[in-house]
Amino acid sequence: MKLFFHKILHWEYWPMEIVYFPIFFLWTYYALKTKSIFFFNASNPSIKNGGFIMESKKAIYNLIPQQYYPKTELIEEGISFDTILKTIEKKQIQYPFIAKPDIGLRGSAVKKINNQEELKSYSEKANFDYLIQDLIPYANEIGIFYVRYPDEKTGKITGIVAKEFLVVTGDGVATIETLIRKNPRHEMQLKVLQKEYGNRLQSVLLKGEQRNLVPYGNHIRGAKFIDGSHWITPELTQTINEVCLQIPDFYFGRLDVMYNTLEELERGENFSIVELNGAASEPTHIYDPKHSVFFAWRELGKHIRYMYEISVINHNKGISYLPHKVGMHEYRLHIQQNKKILNF
Repeated sequence: MKLFFHKILHWEYWPMEIVYFPIFFLWTYYALKTKSIFFFNASNPSIKNGGFIMESKKAIYNLIPQQYYPKTELIEEGISFDTILKTIEKKQIQYPFIAKPDIGLRGSAVKKINNQEELKSYSEKANFDYLIQDLIPYANEIGIFYVRYPDEKTGKITGIVAKEFLVVTGDGVATIETLIRKNPRHEMQLKVLQKEYGNRLQSVLLKGEQRNLVPYGNHIRGAKFIDGSHWITPELTQTINEVCLQIPDFYFGRLDVMYNTLEELERGENFSIVELNGAASEPTHIYDPKHSVFFAWRELGKHIRYMYEISVINHNKGISYLPHKVGMHEYRLHIQQNKKILNF
């Protein structure tokens, strides 16, 4: 009951259907103006479906200059485990590393793989293509929302979200599970963590010892999102713009970036792109607990307007909107993919 009321009183946990209900009417308005439900296809022409549904993460990584993201390999569904091991050896990917679906769903089925046994378990369960990716050595992660109109050479950062990982701090007495239960945000992840860590949750951390239980910044996996938009500076904007201009036909989306310090990131040093998300990107700074749902609706509406305007400009340049029949087929595939990942 405690967790139930926590969810009711904190809109960031509300079902997406409720959060996005007012936005549905704005989307309908833009769909009528463009005469296409799937106008988003033209927002990022180099990414499948603009990056809204059924886009391959590996295909997106292939668009990004290699120095900006960690070593990443695609593992196709049904491939033998021996072949997977040979791929890891050939590409010199070291344990621990990250495994995640190539076509993802808000952080679901993302797992840190510590050894060969865990990799075997993941590969046997995964009935979808997935990626194995070097663990990024930087401690901090932010999401940077980037918008650029096709006729402009300079884009802008429209929001930054900082991410606090699911970290517990020991007191020398309480077990890790007890520490998890002290924070409602963490306790919502308890069943998943029990399945992943088992009896290790009954160990006691030394006083002041910290343990990162989920080493990736997904809200659905217990990370706390904090609005860091005040970190937007001309220097950071220039750095991110220089990166994004090297990604063909990328105009609208969010870069999830791990970095060492903000000063180094501003200079374009010691950072790595975790993922680049296209038309389906959310301005995730809205999920800062200090913001109201009305703030979220304003920001969502503003960003959908950006996507609509960019799509119209590209359409006028000859980029087709996704035909309705094709769009519905992609949507059905999207539903099937979601079920696979949620059942993982």
